[in-house]
Amino acid sequence: MSTTAQLHVGQKLDHYGIDELVAEGPITCTYRATDLRDGRQVALKLPSAVAEADPDLAEAFRREEAIGVMLDHPGVRRTLAAGERSRPYLVMEWVPGRLLRQVMVEEGKLPPDRAIRIAEGILEALDYIHNRGIVHRDLKPENVMIGDADRVKLIDFGIASKRGTDDFSGLGTPDYIAPEQVTGSRGDLRTDLYALGVMLYEMVTGRVPFSGPSPLATMNMRLVRAPQPPRELEPKVSLELQKVIGRAIQREPRDRYAAAQEFLYDLRHPEEVRVPEREPAIELRNPAEIRKTLLYAALILIPILLFAVILFVERL
Repeated sequence: MSTTAQLHVGQKLDHYGIDELVAEGPITCTYRATDLRDGRQVALKLPSAVAEADPDLAEAFRREEAIGVMLDHPGVRRTLAAGERSRPYLVMEWVPGRLLRQVMVEEGKLPPDRAIRIAEGILEALDYIHNRGIVHRDLKPENVMIGDADRVKLIDFGIASKRGTDDFSGLGTPDYIAPEQVTGSRGDLRTDLYALGVMLYEMVTGRVPFSGPSPLATMNMRLVRAPQPPRELEPKVSLELQKVIGRAIQREPRDRYAAAQEFLYDLRHPEEVRVPEREPAIELRNPAEIRKTLLYAALILIPILLFAVILFVERL
């Protein structure tokens, strides 16, 4: 048992028996547990001591529960009404299966048809939550459970936001956040569709479209570079699928899919996806955009140059 875990196997929390620690992070721990009243397996998510002491993190935890109890869809893990509790925690349905990250680590690149099937399940779930004003904002392989027959469950709404509310703003994960989030925007449903585009690219090629020597460099890379076309990394990717992925991860939100249903339609009707004879490697529409891109490039290079100068001085 890790030193940061709060409960031990065999321990009771109210009317739940703790069976296993299944996920642990600096903010929360999640356990598989048994409801001792009826024998049903559930997942319990507890905030860490740090999260309970921080007002913003504590509020985010409460908001996660408020959002969770609103949602009832086969592709979204349900949050259960917990009633009176001796301490803060969430009670959620227990979802058997593997995280998409685990699937990708164990199996490597996925065949395009399987990757599309998984993406379709994610899009159905996104369509449901988006139509209820919810944006996940941290979509990544670690937050997607894959069950039998590749059935999908979205999990972890810890930094999700609800339209019309002034929610606590978490940033998300560097490999999957959209360009507008890097530059300070909270983003909207198109940020979820961007993240899914990155995940689809990763599923079929075995790598994310943007990477760098640090999280900051990784985030900024998408502001100044175009990704390598997926077909150059995996010839089994069709031109149509490459076009769909390319649209999903466009730098400007206005150039992406406007809704999950649009994205889903193109995946299901590849014969209707128009494939240009030649796509530009990078889109720079006007001088203002060129200047902005050069500015972001400079911001990336400055810390690298400073580090090089420090190393040079130290060697004198």
